[in-house]
Amino acid sequence: MILYPAIDLKAGQCVRLRQGRMDEATLFNADPAAQAAAFAAQGFDWLHVVDLDGAFAGESANRAAIEAILAAKTGMAVQIGGGIRSMAAIEGWLAAGAARVILGTIAVRDPALVVAAAARFPGRIVVGIDARAGRVAVQGWAEETDMAAEELARQMAGAGVAALIVTDIARDGMGEGVNLNWIGAIADSVPIAVIASGGVASLADVRALSAFRGPKSAAKIAGAVIGRALYDGAIAPRAALDLVKSAA
Repeated sequence: MILYPAIDLKAGQCVRLRQGRMDEATLFNADPAAQAAAFAAQGFDWLHVVDLDGAFAGESANRAAIEAILAAKTGMAVQIGGGIRSMAAIEGWLAAGAARVILGTIAVRDPALVVAAAARFPGRIVVGIDARAGRVAVQGWAEETDMAAEELARQMAGAGVAALIVTDIARDGMGEGVNLNWIGAIADSVPIAVIASGGVASLADVRALSAFRGPKSAAKIAGAVIGRALYDGAIAPRAALDLVKSAA
């Protein structure tokens, strides 16, 4: 299982939200590139970057901060999401050095674009499925749809994408633990990699995610996005990395 430390960007700075509320942002680092370098020094191989302002605006709003992260040459592979809703935007970020692009809102509104992007850039397109009470939320989690997360997961599993990042919004930033039953059920129902997000708060969560095996398909959870727990010190990076290595 791969661990993805998270950098969420608001007004060019690293913040963490609670349940996606922009008015409940906690500033953790004013220098995103320095934060990325710190995560690399801790031993992480991947970095998860989300442009929060861009997710609301529908276009990149923290470009300078993301470009600084990419220019830092940390050695980590970087996956980027937030407001990426056109083929031109996808092409631009991949050309700028992103290893993968995360598509969220557009997966609901224009699934054909996801299919086209996945075919054009094999292995480099990921879909973010963010849900509140099981229903998909879009536009920076501000708008709820009638679509069940499981339904979108099945659709996107057939779209050729590399992975699904599944977030329980109610758990995100709350330190209450990951919703393993729900995320695990999705992982067990699709034939592609599922990355857990939202509420990963302790080594116990990391251990549970890495040990998960689906009862139907013996599916594993491929990764976990960790945010506030790393910034707050609730999860020690080396301990978490050693845990998943030993569980491999």
